[in-house]
Amino acid sequence: MLQARLLQIFSRWRNLRVFRVFTRRMSALSMFPTNTSLIAWNMSEWTPPIAKSDTTLPASDDEDVRLMMRVKEGDVRAFERLVENHQRAVIGTVMRMLNNLEDAHDIAQQVFVRVWRSASRYEPNAKFTTWLFTITRNLVFNELRRRGRKKEVSIQETEEACHIEPASPRRVQPDVTAEREELENAIDHAIHSLPEKQRLAVSLRRYEDMPYEEICAILNMSLPAVKSLLFRARNELKEKLNAYLED
Repeated sequence: MLQARLLQIFSRWRNLRVFRVFTRRMSALSMFPTNTSLIAWNMSEWTPPIAKSDTTLPASDDEDVRLMMRVKEGDVRAFERLVENHQRAVIGTVMRMLNNLEDAHDIAQQVFVRVWRSASRYEPNAKFTTWLFTITRNLVFNELRRRGRKKEVSIQETEEACHIEPASPRRVQPDVTAEREELENAIDHAIHSLPEKQRLAVSLRRYEDMPYEEICAILNMSLPAVKSLLFRARNELKEKLNAYLED
């Protein structure tokens, strides 16, 4: 019953082409501002903010907590609201980790099923999204371990299987749309090639705009460790994408 309801809620995201276009456009626009080279993507973007003594939860998290407390009492409508509010972020994050839309939907459904089944034990000791994405992290990492590195299909391998030749980063494209598509493909490939924790940290920071402290909680890492993780990810992406973004 719950699985069927989740499938119904997720139905709007079942169109592979629409979802891929949305993900790629958001990737290109949020990762690299227009007319800005990766070299100019300075480290101020990656510097963690100073922790504030005020621990008041933001209004959005207050709403999540209120909904979750209703879910704890068995309120299915409140659960549906939570799914609708967060499905896009969960599916997008899992998609960037696994590079497979069907798997992303499957894992996202497992995430929300676990939210429902864990509701009776839920306590608002941290932000709801921290709890939600910790569940997501566990399921995604379990899936990656299950696949094993030899079984994991990269974007490059998918292109080869479909006989698609990646465009040369130096080729001049008269069509602006083709240039954007080339850049988006390169960004997809570069992010997917990052190690698992780097990939997740980049996804949470760049696409979900999460504060460093929340990423620390989700990855169960210290602030200096997360800062170092993102620094290495930034350097790896710079190496892989420098040819595309040089003026």
